[in-house]
Amino acid sequence: MSVILRLSIFSLVALLLGSPWLAADESGKVVTLAPGAAAPDFNLPGVDGKSHRLADFADARLLAVVFTCNHCPSAQGAESRFKALAEDFAKDGLQMVAISPNDPESVRLNELGYSVYGDTLEEMKLHASEQGFTFPYLYDGETQSVSRAFGVSATPQIFLFDQARILRYVGRIDDSKLGAPSTIKTHDARLAIEALLAGTDVATPSTRAHGCSTKWAEKRHLVEEYEAKFAAKEVTLAAIDPAGVAKLRANPTDRYRLVNLWATWCGPCVAELPELVKIGRQFETRGFEFITISTDAPELAEKVHAVLRRSHAAAPDLVEASLAEEGRPTNNYLCTGSTDELAEALDPQWQGTLPHTVLIAPGGEIVERFSGEVDPADLKRVIVARLGRFYLE
Repeated sequence: MSVILRLSIFSLVALLLGSPWLAADESGKVVTLAPGAAAPDFNLPGVDGKSHRLADFADARLLAVVFTCNHCPSAQGAESRFKALAEDFAKDGLQMVAISPNDPESVRLNELGYSVYGDTLEEMKLHASEQGFTFPYLYDGETQSVSRAFGVSATPQIFLFDQARILRYVGRIDDSKLGAPSTIKTHDARLAIEALLAGTDVATPSTRAHGCSTKWAEKRHLVEEYEAKFAAKEVTLAAIDPAGVAKLRANPTDRYRLVNLWATWCGPCVAELPELVKIGRQFETRGFEFITISTDAPELAEKVHAVLRRSHAAAPDLVEASLAEEGRPTNNYLCTGSTDELAEALDPQWQGTLPHTVLIAPGGEIVERFSGEVDPADLKRVIVARLGRFYLE
């Protein structure tokens, strides 16, 4: 029986049975596809608005299926490497296909601290465009059936198939967990591709993938528990004078501070506040703190507090710990000074219009300022540019 015929029979049986047995042991645990196995079939939506099947790539000499995602720092660090593989070996008949395996609703907000985007299909479209993907980027977050068939353990993880679509290499892109290509010692996937193109066996057909664990839908309850814990937090408010604001501006910590000046009578201020709170939570693991300073009159403290409660502007766990270290009572303040005093203490370039938001680096330098409502995506791009998209050390 020919290899092609065996592959066709295997694919037909897998399709009829729904394929999950390919990647699960008797306990139901997901198991990574082993070298020698046939490529599981798939039919998934892509960022180009089209559906893509395994058969669409039948003419490719080699097929590299890399499971990646928008949010994982390891995946983002490896992007330059698997983009280079796609470009360097396209002339030799390599087809790269990227698939996001994650259920977006199983990703906690503070797991997005290295990314502008989450893992929804719409956000994948934006990420692929900004990062210049030249190959299909497919979404498996709805059912995750393809990811189970492959047995994806982490992002990134690459599966390299020969022309008969038999798996010849599975595992890491290379041995570096960092973003800089200079940190690579072993180019595992590249060596596997070169071996197959040369007609030789892959020396190491399987390696351990390193990266972020696959976000399976059955873990959604962990996100629900995380949100419930945050919802139970107390929203606090304290008065602050211009001298106190100047201390905040000096920022003697190792954290970036996003400071938002607002007022209860300012419609755009109140409208953007919930999104700013989410951004503060998103980057809490990166050494980041969101601080609000109300310019309302002191006698309106209860009204200020009520608006903050409606937006649930509480301090995330890691920020709460930092506040305790500094001896600060809260991340929300009501300034008791005049507009001029507040401007001189925080940002002399502020003209008094609201809202006004500044990003302060450790040591007190204002590195970005926004006059008026902030576009959340633009703000996140600025923050990620400062903090980095992947691990550096």
